[in-house]
Amino acid sequence: MTDDSILDSRYSWTRLGITLGIALVGNVGMWAIIVIMPAVQREFGVDRADASMPYTMTMVGFALGNLLIGRAVDRFGITTALIGAAVTLGSGFALAAASGSIIVLCMMQFVVGFGTAASFGPLIADISHWFYRRRGVAVAITASGNYLSGAIWPLVLSGILNDFGWRTAYLVLAALALALMIPLAMLLRRRLPDEAAAHAQRMSAANARSVSFSPRALQIMLGIAGIGCCIAMSMPQVHIVAYCVDLGYGPAVGAEMLSLMLMGGVVSRLLSGFLADRLGGVITLLIGSMLQCIALFLYLPFDGMVPLYIVSLIFGLSQGGIVPSYAVIVREYLPPKEAGARVGFVIMATIVGMALGGWMSGFIYDLTGSYRMAFLNGIAWNVLNIGIMSLLLFRSRPRRDAVAAVRQW
Repeated sequence: MTDDSILDSRYSWTRLGITLGIALVGNVGMWAIIVIMPAVQREFGVDRADASMPYTMTMVGFALGNLLIGRAVDRFGITTALIGAAVTLGSGFALAAASGSIIVLCMMQFVVGFGTAASFGPLIADISHWFYRRRGVAVAITASGNYLSGAIWPLVLSGILNDFGWRTAYLVLAALALALMIPLAMLLRRRLPDEAAAHAQRMSAANARSVSFSPRALQIMLGIAGIGCCIAMSMPQVHIVAYCVDLGYGPAVGAEMLSLMLMGGVVSRLLSGFLADRLGGVITLLIGSMLQCIALFLYLPFDGMVPLYIVSLIFGLSQGGIVPSYAVIVREYLPPKEAGARVGFVIMATIVGMALGGWMSGFIYDLTGSYRMAFLNGIAWNVLNIGIMSLLLFRSRPRRDAVAAVRQW
């Protein structure tokens, strides 16, 4: 069987559909804690910063899981890694439902975040091997599973939350993780033949670019930029439900806004995949970051229900393609043989930004009594991201060996 018959084949698209199904279920661990945050704050009698800590621990586990589970995939294959992650995720939800304190809940959310990680970075890495011509689209679709999960599950969970409480909602999620993820993971047992790796080398040669920074300096810059954009991104995503509760609209309205925001993010994520193929990762990320900054400003003058729905949609349409663009940038500017480790580092930095931003916004709320300064804090970090991306854009140029490779084609 030739490379062309393996990559972009009917099986590749079938595998992509299965991968998206796993992502829809597995990524619920990232969003469930946002929906139950107001209920947790009331039950345990803690302030907003402490109520945000379970989310922060979820993202810490998510960051570590992307790194360690990614290595497990290289060694044992995606199916074994996903089955282990499903057991971890189900156990984490069940134990979190039995938490008697905010500290125990934080510990269990770390476990939930670790198990959730298998449904993001490792899945993206796996599906990227099965496509060549449509690799950008395949990666974008897989990455969109995270936002689709966030758009669907808050609506489902808000109903269970209102009728039965957050602990019952978590027990339902524990059962679903085991019942759905394990059978779907078994459908991904087929391994990719070794000869398909040659396509990745040809693609990287065509897209390579360079900057007047060392690889280490560039990686650090991308890490700082990732932290900055995701501190900004986390403010609406993590606190929109709590914000709506404070305004008197209730958690159900907040869950609807979160779902609308993430559905917009799905559209943005898919469009960014096509855009990055034409304009490159840096310009695509810079466009998304500037639009995200504008959307954050729009939260400041509007607090009515209808305007918040509109602004949340605008925010989602603005920021969805930012995080996947980092992987494109790494492939454009850094050696292909180091792509796995360097992509993992940058994605981990964005997750750290989400974790830090979720807690930081709650802390600022406790200090000031409102989210206004938290939005301004997010805008400031967003400006830092724009500055780094602008510097990278102005200092970049096509790599000479890449130009030669393209001319040979």
